[in-house]
Formats: sequence, structure tokens, C-alpha cells
Amino acid sequence: MTANSRCSAAEPPGLETQRREIESLLRQCELRAGDSWYVVERRWYEQWKGFVETGDQNSSSFPGQIDNTELFEDLDSYHLKERLVENEDFMLVPAEAWHKLLTWYGMVDGQPPLERKVVDLPSTLKVEVYPVEIFLCLHSNMENVITSQFSRADNIQSIQKAICEAFSVPPGSECRLWMKSSDSSCERLRNIHMSVLDACLSSGMTVIMETRNADGTWPSSRPQIMRNSVEDQDSYRGQPGVCGLTNLGNTCFMNSALQCLSNTAPLTEYFLQSSYLEELNFTNPLGMKGEIAEAYADVIKQMWSGRHYSVVPRVFKTKVGHFASQFLGYQQHDSQELLSFLLDGLHEDLNRVKNKEYIELRDADGRPDQEVAEEAWRNHRRRNDSVIVDTFHGLFKSTLVCPECHKVSVTFDPFCYLSVPLPVSKERVMEVFFVSLDPYAKPAQHRVVVPKAGKVSDLCSALSEMTSIPPTQMVVADVFNHRFYKIYNTDESLSCILDRDDIFVYELSVLEEQQEEQVLLALYLRERSHYRDYGSGSSSYGTTLFGHPLLLSVPRSSCSREALYNLFLQRLARYVRPPDPSEELEEEEEEEEEEEEEELYKTQTNGISDDEEQEVAEKAGPSQTEPCDGDASANGQSERTATAEPVPAVNHTQPLLDHGDTETSNGSQNQTEPLCNADANTDAVDPCETTDPTDPTEPTEPGSAPPAEQSQQPCDTTEEDKQEEACSPSPPANEQPAKRRTCRKRRKSLFTIQAVNSNGTTERGSGEGGSAVSFSSQPYVAIDWDPEMKKRFYNENEAEKYVKHASMEVPQQQTTVQLQECIELFTTVETLEEENPWYCPVCKKHQLATKKLDLWSLPEVLIIHLKRFSYTKFTREKLDSIVDFPLRELDFSGCLLRKNLRGKHTASSQPDLIRNAGILFS
Repeated sequence: MTANSRCSAAEPPGLETQRREIESLLRQCELRAGDSWYVVERRWYEQWKGFVETGDQNSSSFPGQIDNTELFEDLDSYHLKERLVENEDFMLVPAEAWHKLLTWYGMVDGQPPLERKVVDLPSTLKVEVYPVEIFLCLHSNMENVITSQFSRADNIQSIQKAICEAFSVPPGSECRLWMKSSDSSCERLRNIHMSVLDACLSSGMTVIMETRNADGTWPSSRPQIMRNSVEDQDSYRGQPGVCGLTNLGNTCFMNSALQCLSNTAPLTEYFLQSSYLEELNFTNPLGMKGEIAEAYADVIKQMWSGRHYSVVPRVFKTKVGHFASQFLGYQQHDSQELLSFLLDGLHEDLNRVKNKEYIELRDADGRPDQEVAEEAWRNHRRRNDSVIVDTFHGLFKSTLVCPECHKVSVTFDPFCYLSVPLPVSKERVMEVFFVSLDPYAKPAQHRVVVPKAGKVSDLCSALSEMTSIPPTQMVVADVFNHRFYKIYNTDESLSCILDRDDIFVYELSVLEEQQEEQVLLALYLRERSHYRDYGSGSSSYGTTLFGHPLLLSVPRSSCSREALYNLFLQRLARYVRPPDPSEELEEEEEEEEEEEEEELYKTQTNGISDDEEQEVAEKAGPSQTEPCDGDASANGQSERTATAEPVPAVNHTQPLLDHGDTETSNGSQNQTEPLCNADANTDAVDPCETTDPTDPTEPTEPGSAPPAEQSQQPCDTTEEDKQEEACSPSPPANEQPAKRRTCRKRRKSLFTIQAVNSNGTTERGSGEGGSAVSFSSQPYVAIDWDPEMKKRFYNENEAEKYVKHASMEVPQQQTTVQLQECIELFTTVETLEEENPWYCPVCKKHQLATKKLDLWSLPEVLIIHLKRFSYTKFTREKLDSIVDFPLRELDFSGCLLRKNLRGKHTASSQPDLIRNAGILFS
């Protein structure tokens, strides 16, 4: 079955055409208010993307019909699950792209298309994946509740109309609306022309409508169930300020910043005393019409009322998202980013300067720093004057020096917080697993120290010092989900390896004489299922990867299935048990067949005859090897002569080679020796007829060794072996294939070998010249186990064992730095980057000047932001260094150039101002 026939959709174009059309639409389509976009489950989209990139219509990655099942809470209501994240749970595609995908692949029966509209939010256009779902009811019958969805761009009047229609309210009735959140607080919706977004309505809230009574009164001036949380007269009485903030969903970043500011005494007193009411600036074009200040004041007053265990900052969260669209939704964010936005918003909403004048800045021109600093501060206060400036603003001194003319430019710039870098170590510690060439050695976990900007070769060199294995005999790979995620080259950067990656380093074998090309072979282990995988487009059985993959260095001429079978058994000897001679691994076979039919059968079974598979299964394991003059070399090496010289031991698991593999190195076929049944024939219940080479009635081969010489061959067998084995000479090349009796039962192999792709899924064809793999790219092979054979001969517990090197026992010392070191690093001289040059007024061109920042004055409350992310052009690293700082008397007087500009030398030493929020220290 081809990919094109797997769904009822129309015949799609070619895979490359599909990929090009969809990518073009995604790239060119822009958001326009009112346009429709569609939600597609991410895993289906990624599978489609991988399918079209393969270019193979019969690939097993065919995605099938569009299926959004994973996005729904249930398949009855088809409600979306809560808190789905774009690009993690779903993808958004424009309408045209959606209709193409729907035409090509169809959709699962019964599922509705997830069409969503683009809404025009403040400062941004956004696809409204989650419309606001609101409960509607009448005050007179609050048990009767209906659910309705509204866009954030809809106004309150549309909600009022929906309630009137749903509850058959008589036309012309005078009514008013209240909104109730889940914490039972309520607020009057006074302006019906306000949008749902501006009214801070969110999903889960209830809108209640009441109508005026006939006598002109309202049923309730404020419904009893709608008491505001600030005025709630509960019996709870606690310490003001000791109050929690409810996590609305990944809002810990916001709550931590609010708690920091809540415990900043000067700012909190300012809001508790309602001083902000006199300074609200509704006309500032850079402000937010006082809404952020009012929302923040409401949260502070609730937290310091002493009447709440915790407060739900829902309205505040909505206001923040309204004016800063990056904080919309429930994704994780940076506390420092939220704090920076909030302080700037509060400053502009509370700026006492109603009309900002234009001020032309002057250069220092050699004037004293004191004079220039005072001028800069006055100019700053002429445009920015608020409680935020009074509490949090300080002054930097910035010095720029031109590298050519040595022009010195000095400016003084205000700051609201101090972003200091952390010292970055030039080394990193990596944990890797070393897989030795010794098949009986368990993988060893090592901890090595490597240069942070080093290469994979540095990792191999560091590991070589511990293992005494030359780095040239190592290959590094990232193993994920029983397969190789990436095999690294020695010149690749270590920065692309993450700490969470499972890195394995494999020792490779090296021939003494490099006369033959070595192939790096990747080996996967797979288990066959009991059912056929019809969906993959092939007739093979389904397979599942298991265990740890291996990397082996194999001579190119030894890549036949027979040779690889031998090699794999040797490498897996630690956890693959060879079968006992007493164990029966047999299956039925026809009684008679011609030799050429036998050869044909071999070629139809991937080049390995069943006799050979029986042989391998019976003789598996290096412990059962014994020399035999009838062994056929897996590499087709030069033929042995029949002498009394001992023959090197050969693993008896080696299968009998096909005729194509039994040729010697000079191309002649080995016909000088009879094949000994210890290696070539099968173990039969009814043994085959034997041939006595000393019997004169038996035909002998030309050039065959005399019996005396044959008796000198070290092919010793026991009496039990003799009962199971029979020897017969190989027929001469010029004789016609004769009919012979074969064993009725034959040995089965432990596993079969299959060429696969890098994921271990798609089967590939065999290579040229009888090779089991193709050398056009990195070769991957899999050994497929029957579940029963795996259960009997594969020891899973042993396969998973590993040992820890002594380096793992050395405790890791976590880096600790002093806050003073961060300040010193902040004030060091640096050279500007090419992307950010400075225009020298003397040279009349941009220069890569040197820059130095110094602290001129500090505010009453100093916010210190620890820059825990170290950036390069290609990577981002989070630093986990511990920063040591005093909780009291944090003295910065030694860092200040001017000691008494504003009367404050040190940051506030109140311990409750110091809070470590991951990347925020304030």
C-alpha cells in the first residue's frame, strides 16, 4: 500500500512540492485582523514534515489523516485542553495551507477543524487560540448558567446582548452587569463600549445581569455573593504584608517580583498612604493611563490589609498582558524582564512631569566629573520625576576612548537596576560512558574536565589519560532512545553537547597493517513483534529498538552477513548467552533438494542458509571455539594447506559462506579440503550419510589431501560430536550439482541482520558485492531478535550494567563567587563589538572603542540583576555559580567614584530586600 492510498483525500502532489508550497505559505502569510488560522497538533505536523523531507512516498513516517485528538479534553465536547503552548503542543497554519493539507490527507472523522481568528490587541496582532469562555446568568436565577465564548476584541455590549437573547429579557429593560471571578470578588462593568480585553474578563469568570425593579430600585446595590476581596470582612486577621500570591499558571516569575517590591518599604508606604492618587498621570504618551499603577496599588493594599492568606493577582496579570503582549498567556518568563517593565510602567504612570521638555546633551569637554554628573542628574529629573526615580535610580559614569585619536568621551547615564555578569569558567566538566573493545568489560562512566571552547578531540584526549587508549581509537556519539542521535567528528565543537546528553565514547579496533579500508559501523538492537507492520509500506514485522547501540570498526571486506554475524556475537558476548549443545533450536526442512536449489534458498534468505543459521545458534560464543580444517574464512582469505601445523582457533558460530564468499584471495575456489561438519553441516536428529575419505569406493576430489595428512588436522571431536556430525567433500567445480539427502531439521540463528537508516526504522537494500550494508553514507545495521530467542539468550539485566570510574567518586566543587567579583567584572574595560561601534566625533567614523562603566552614585534601594546566561554567537549557557553576598550592611562605598552626590553611599541593608529568584537578586 502506497502513501497516496492511505487516506480518502485527493491525490496529493509530490513530497517536494508539498513541502515547498506549505513552507512558502507559512513564510509569506502575515497576521491580519479578522483572518482565519487553524490549529494543528504538533506531532502530526512534525511527522508530516519529516515525511515530505524524506522524499520517499513509501516511508514509514507517513502521517495519515490530520488528527488533533491530543489537543482535546474529551471527544464529546471537543474542548481544547488548558494551557497548550504554541510550537510545543500545536502549530498554527494559515487558512490556505490548512485547506491544502486537508485536501491531501483528510481529517479524522468527527473532529471539527480548529479555526481561530486573528484579533487586534494593543501593540500586536495575535491568533486567538483560546477565546474567552464566560459563564452567563441572571441575578434573579443564578442557578441557571450558560457558557458562551467571546473574542477579546468584542465589547461588553455584545455580552449584554447575548444574555438578553439567551434568557429572553424583554426589550428596553434597564439592566447592569457585574463580573465575578473565581475568588468571589466582583466588579461593576460600567462602560459597555469597553472591550473584553480592557475589562479584564478572562475565561472562567461569570457575568451577572440584573434588571431594575418596577419601583425603580435595583434588586441589590451589590449582590451579596459579590463582595470585593479588599472589603471582605472575614474573621481572618494576619500580619499585614505576610500574604501569598496565587500562581495563576506559570506566574511564579511575576509573583516573585511582586513580593520583592511589596517588601520595599518606601514604595509600599507610598501606595498604602494613597499618595499615588495625587500623582497619577493620565496624559503621558509613554504611560499606561494610570492603569498599571492602579492595578499594582490594588494588589499591595490587599496584601497589606492583614485579611487574606493569599491574593489572586488576576486583574494585575491581565493589565500587564494588555500593555506588554509578551506576558500574555501562561508561559514562563524572566522575573527581571517583568520587574523592568513594571518599574518603567509605574514610573511613567506616576511621572510628576506632565510635559517633557527637549534637552540637548553636552559632552564633558574636559569639565570636572562632579559638574558633568550634577548636570546629567538635573537633566534627568527635568524629564523624569517620580517615586520610582526617588527610590531606584542611580548614575553610571561611561568612559569611551577612541583607539586611533585617543579621544575620551565621558557621559553620565541614569540606571534603574544593576545588571552584573558572573565570572565564566574556561573549563567544563562532562560525564561520559566509555565502551571498551573488550566485549566482557562493562561500560565505564567517567567524569572529565575539558576546555569549554574545545573540540571533540579534546574530550577524547582527556579520556585517553584515564583509559590509556589512544584518542585516534575513539569515536564520540550522543545516544538517545536506543539509537544514535549524532555521531560526532573530532573537529566539532563541544559547545553543541549539552550536559543532559548521554554521551558514549567507543573504542575502535585498529589493524596492525592498515592495508584495508575500515568502515565505522553503527549497530542497533531490535525486537520483532508478533504482528506484521502493514502501515510501514513493507511486509516486514514491526520492530522495537532496545538496549544500547554499538559502534564498530570493521574491514570493508568483512561486511558480509556471515562475517558480521560472527563479529556481533563476539561483541555481545557479555550479555548474549550461546546456546547449549543440548538445547534444540531446530525447525523442519524438506528431505531432499538439489545443491543449486539450496544455493538459491540461501540467496533468498539474505545470503544466510538455514544450515548456517543452525550452525551459528548451536556454536555461539567464543568459549565453544575449536580449530577445524574445514572452517571457511569469513573474509575469503587464502586457502590453508593440509599440514600438521596448528590452525588458529576460529569461532564456531561462523556460518557457512555462499559460493560467492568462499573464493580465496587469488580468486580460486577452495576445493582442496573436505568441509568438516563441525563447522559446515547442521546438527540433525537424523544425521546425514557420512563419507569416509579413506574408502576407495568413494570418489575423491582432485588434489585432495591423502588420509594420512588429513588425520593430522586438529579437528578433534568427541563421541557425542561424532554422532551429530558428518563430513562430506565439496563437489568439484566441473561436476554437475548432484541430488543429495539433507537433514530434516536445521539450526536457527539467534538473530538476523538488517540494514537500516539512522533511526533504526526504514529498511535499506544490501550493498554491492554481497555486503550487508551500503557504503554511500554512514552505514547502520540492526540485529533483529525474535521475542522468544531474546528472552532465552539475551540478558537484559547484564546489558544495562555499568561501572563508575574513580573520577566519578571525586565530589564536584560548585563554583562560588563573591558579589564584589561581579561588580569588579562589571567595571572592567571592554572593547566594543563590531555590531555596536562608537562614532568618534574627531575621526568622523565608527570605531571599536574601549568602554568602561563606573558607579557614580547609588539609589536608596539598589536592584542587582545577576546575568546568569552567558552568550556567544552560537550558544547560550546558564551559569549555576553560587554568588555569596552579605544579608546586612552591603557596602558599595569602595566602588563609588563620588561618595556624596545624593547622600547615600550604600544600598539598603534591609534583609527582606534581598531575594534570590533564580536569575533575580533584588
